[in-house]
Amino acid sequence: MAKKFLLNNDVSIPAIGLGTYKIGLTDNDTYRAVRTGLDNGYRHIDTATLYENEKPVGKAIRESGIPREEIFVTTKLWGTDILNDRITKAFEGSLKNLGLDYLDLYLVHWPVKGKVSSTWKEMEDIYINGKTRAIGVSNHLIHHLEEVLKDAAVIPAVNQMELHPYLVQQEVVDFCKDKGILPEAWSPLGSRKIPLLQDETLIWIAGKYGKSPAQVVLRWNIQKGVVAIPKSSGHERQAENIHIFDFELTDDEIKQIDMLDKDKRTGVHPDFIEF
Repeated sequence: MAKKFLLNNDVSIPAIGLGTYKIGLTDNDTYRAVRTGLDNGYRHIDTATLYENEKPVGKAIRESGIPREEIFVTTKLWGTDILNDRITKAFEGSLKNLGLDYLDLYLVHWPVKGKVSSTWKEMEDIYINGKTRAIGVSNHLIHHLEEVLKDAAVIPAVNQMELHPYLVQQEVVDFCKDKGILPEAWSPLGSRKIPLLQDETLIWIAGKYGKSPAQVVLRWNIQKGVVAIPKSSGHERQAENIHIFDFELTDDEIKQIDMLDKDKRTGVHPDFIEF
């Protein structure tokens, strides 16, 4: 199984990324966590305007000693910037905060009711201007994607969504793949709200391979053609999460994990997001 996927514009994206939402209490915590992640081999870093950590994330990337072209950097457009007609300014602000010359992926963080299509048009302009290698969306359901695609000149490269064995979202995943949109999973390992990693099925499969339940879940994502963005600040957990390319789940095991679906979200439903 490849460690990278290919976006619909032929840009390569690492299959495992490091999420940075609430990754540290301070900027120094965030900086250290990202530097540790890069030392552990992560080459895909995911942040957002909402996270208020673009500056330490960017500093960690710049000071890592790793060539910029080897690190895939994602950030996201927040809804208030859409409502205040600040989409392009928000993009430029994120670039400035990160201290980078370009992004690899810029996402609409959540759909804003009544502005889905117009937001995408301005995202297309940002892409055409060449300071991001790809654009996409996050937390968009099928009806949001249909609105984006209706008049789109550029097909979204990615749809990042909450996705884990208790929220499989297979219909959205299938729709994305049919349209050439790569699915990405945030919160792939659940959260304190969802004790996913204590699930008996995952523990049993993990024991078979001498792996952790977290590694099984991340492997499940990758084999289903989904980018996974786990969040961890510690060296050992980061290393565990990225070392999932030395085993392979069977088709039956993937189906067993699919069947764990409870339609259980840890975050807000995309139709009810407020800014």
